[in-house]
Amino acid sequence: MKRKRVFSGNQNNSDEINISPLIDMVFILLIFFIVTTVFVEETGVEVTKPQAASAVSLEKNSILIAITSSGNVMYGGRDIGVNGVRAIVRRLIQDNPKMPVIIQADEAVSTGMTVRVIDEAKLAGAQAVNISTEN
Repeated sequence: MKRKRVFSGNQNNSDEINISPLIDMVFILLIFFIVTTVFVEETGVEVTKPQAASAVSLEKNSILIAITSSGNVMYGGRDIGVNGVRAIVRRLIQDNPKMPVIIQADEAVSTGMTVRVIDEAKLAGAQAVNISTEN
């Protein structure tokens, strides 16, 4: 004798909403935004920048070098000195030769020190060297 099994459709009649696809999409968007975010490496020191009426915004992906009021040349929170500028800039522009160098010089820094840092960046191969100012 054969037995017949009768299935009556979905026996688990629940009115709940499945949010698993929503959670998956949120994680995919989170990963997308993390991967595409441009991280700007700050100089690690606070400088008082001079004012300029002709100031323009530059791209976020750049090399930031700071000159403090005491004459220290800083990159990434470390004192690299004027002689360290060339090595840092040369290493960082290997992947992107058109990456600009931005000098954040304190307004109390002498012009001679600023020119020396600009010169070292140019000798390292930087195509664009800019000075950061306040609007």
